[in-house]
Amino acid sequence: MQQEELKYLSGFGCEFSSEDKRCPGSLPRGQNNPQKCPYGLYAEQLSGTAFTAPRSQNKRSWLYRIRPSVVHEPFQKLIEKDVGHLDYDWNCMEPDPNQLRWKPFDLPTRQDHQIDFVQGLNTICGGGDCRVRQGIAIHVYLCNSSMKDKAFYNADGDFLIVPQLGVLLITTEFGKIRCEPNEICVIQQGMRFSVTVLGPSRGYILEVFDNHFQLPDLGPIGANGLANPRDFQTPIACFEDRETDYKIIAKFQGKLFHSVQDHSPFDVVAWHGNYVPYKYDLERFMVINSVSFDHCDPSIFTVLTCPSNKPGTAAADFVIFPPRWSVQEHTFRPPYYHRNCMAEFMGLIKGSYEAKEESFQAGGASLHSIMTPHGPDTRCFESATNSKLKPERIADGTQAFMFETSYSMTCTKWSAKLCNKLDEDYYKCWKGLKKYFNFNDQSSSSQI
Repeated sequence: MQQEELKYLSGFGCEFSSEDKRCPGSLPRGQNNPQKCPYGLYAEQLSGTAFTAPRSQNKRSWLYRIRPSVVHEPFQKLIEKDVGHLDYDWNCMEPDPNQLRWKPFDLPTRQDHQIDFVQGLNTICGGGDCRVRQGIAIHVYLCNSSMKDKAFYNADGDFLIVPQLGVLLITTEFGKIRCEPNEICVIQQGMRFSVTVLGPSRGYILEVFDNHFQLPDLGPIGANGLANPRDFQTPIACFEDRETDYKIIAKFQGKLFHSVQDHSPFDVVAWHGNYVPYKYDLERFMVINSVSFDHCDPSIFTVLTCPSNKPGTAAADFVIFPPRWSVQEHTFRPPYYHRNCMAEFMGLIKGSYEAKEESFQAGGASLHSIMTPHGPDTRCFESATNSKLKPERIADGTQAFMFETSYSMTCTKWSAKLCNKLDEDYYKCWKGLKKYFNFNDQSSSSQI
């Protein structure tokens, strides 16, 4: 993927435009829907919010394409072998308040067993209801084959895609995106896309049903810090005028349907608007941390947030734990033991996570449900409690992340039973924590 196929947004949420350089002047000037578009194109609007949403929150884009997307055969339900383990039935399994951890999810490897991105979608957990547009779902994709003459769109919500293994070459209606491990890509509701892979590929997906991802407010941090708007990239228009039988797969109310049309859906010659797919390189995240004492809350590592209707409470946050300096004095520096009114799903892209260096593996995951206690394992506690405090680098070569949500998560049958990756011994990592209480010892090394 060449650099000219992407451009920096320069302002997250602002108005953007692009036209394929092969058709200069294809973007209409002065109005959105002229009587006759340049080059004989059709004008089509893609709305990501209600027409009457406040101007600051209104999301829409105009697409100027060779054929409107309405030209297709009727949708039919997709047969089971093409569905994978996509699941939104949160009532099929009993709730489980235990700490849960999964070993790395298996990749399809046999050449005679080709699994593409859509077929490789497997739901781990979720909550809420996509039919009433409230809630989230968390998936992994496990695939080894490219989507051939096939496109997918999600009518239920947005996908935040986190590759862990393998490069994704994503073709969208807006242009092309190359997304590698340690980058993320957001494909918003209704946007059609197709995924090409270069070999076995694995990654995580956070799906939100209500609202869209946005940058978190910075409050007292000020104008700069965390993920900067200028570092997000969106595609440059790049159309294909190809007439062939093309399968369109729609996810609607948690089910998959397919339709056939006689041309490529990626025939957008020009576009403008603020409702776009985009990518972000996690290396560009500006870390904020304590330089005196105590461990800051993980919210300081928020890359993107999807707000709920409750002020200050997210439907979902995407949080990372990148390489950084740790300098706090008189402080137990790893994550503290805690219980939370939010559910926390963690994944590991690469390296070893500081709180569980040996047992938490890249390509695996963990889920700590609402008010379920969790924290560093025994080895981490013993080491951090007794180590000499000095400025040190932590998490070099590592990228852990967290999907945090105010929704109570329920696991699917696939993640709880069928994938055979649930670690039944996870709870044992805390069994070695000893009693150190001494009634006669009034000293405290934590006094500042």
